[in-house]
Formats: sequence, C-alpha cells, structure tokens
Amino acid sequence: MSNQHSLIANCVKASAVALCVVAVGSLSGCAKPSASANVYTYGQAQREQIVRLGTVTAVRSIVIQQERTSGAGLVGGAAVGGIAGNSVGGGNGNALATVGGAILGALAGNAIEERVGKQDGLEITVRLDNGELRVIAQEADVPLAVNQRVQVISGAGPTRVTPI
Repeated sequence: MSNQHSLIANCVKASAVALCVVAVGSLSGCAKPSASANVYTYGQAQREQIVRLGTVTAVRSIVIQQERTSGAGLVGGAAVGGIAGNSVGGGNGNALATVGGAILGALAGNAIEERVGKQDGLEITVRLDNGELRVIAQEADVPLAVNQRVQVISGAGPTRVTPI
C-alpha cells in the first residue's frame, strides 16, 4: 500500500510541476490590452488617420473589462494551490489537501485575473462640427470635460478622443 501512496504522491507532484510550467508559459505570453488614447500598437504607428473636430457634450465613468480571461490565473492558481496543499499532511490526507488546494487556488487565480482585467474608462459623447453625435469609450487616462474642444481620431484601429 505504501508503494501506491508513494506513486500517487509522485504523480501529484509531477502534475503540480507541469501545471507550474504551463502557468509560467501562459503568463509570459500575456499582454494587457490597452484602451488608452495614448497607446498605439506597432501596426498602428505611421498610418494616416482621419481627424474630425468637435465638442464634448457628455462624459460618463465606465468600467472597461476584458472579454474573457486567458486562463493563466486559473492554471497558475491551481498550480500554486496544489503545491501548497501538497505540503499538508501525509497519505490520503496529503492527496486530498493537494486536490483541495488546487481547486481553491484555481478559483482564487481566476478571480484575481478577472479583477486585473478591469480598468476605469470614460464614455465620451462628442458633437462633431458637422452636427453628428459620436460616442467613444476609452481608458480614463486623458482628462476630458463637457464643452471641451477635442479631436476624434479614427481610421487605423480604435477611435480615440484627445484634447486639441
């Protein structure tokens, strides 16, 4: 029986190490997307864009949220929780603690990733000089106020609102 417990413990440890490797690999490939008016991707640089002038008629605070998580928080949390759980107890209790730690770690890691994937934003309503109304949502890193003159930049990716 002790050989079986040893085999199970080794399998659990090997699985935990494999999860850590996957988690690190997943996290190293993650990039936080930006909804900032000040951030351009390499592919958006040096491209001609259309500029329309207008006046801000309304600004509303919003939350910008990633459409879905990458799974890195889930996998990383499971790996960390599994390793932490594996250090508790011995025998069957050790295996249960490892599985329980992995489950709790996965839930915590996923919740953290969801929280990190949210940022403060603004919903900006602009009356263009031609009379048309436009609403643009972007990160709240450029201060804008009602009656402020702005430029609405579009054509090479996302539309941006910036002060004149």
